[in-house]
Amino acid sequence: ILQLPMATMIIAAASLPLAIIFVKAMKVWGARPARIGVLAFALKVVGLLFIFIWVRWSLPRFRYDQLMNLGWKVLLPLGILNIVWTAFEKMYLMQ
Repeated sequence: ILQLPMATMIIAAASLPLAIIFVKAMKVWGARPARIGVLAFALKVVGLLFIFIWVRWSLPRFRYDQLMNLGWKVLLPLGILNIVWTAFEKMYLMQ
């Protein structure tokens, strides 16, 4: 029962700093009054919320066994390969 409100609060908490940092939230082209800046901020936060919710609802959910399979059979060998390649690169290619 509490999952939906908690997920919404997490998404909203993530969209506020993103609107401030990346979208330059309070800036509107040529606008000076403070009300327009607050309105622009609110619209940009709502836009980011829409994008977050849209992506979350569009992507399929993974089962626990699928995530474990991905981690052990795909990501772990890629990580080991990355370590081996980095060691080879440092020892032989960067001299």
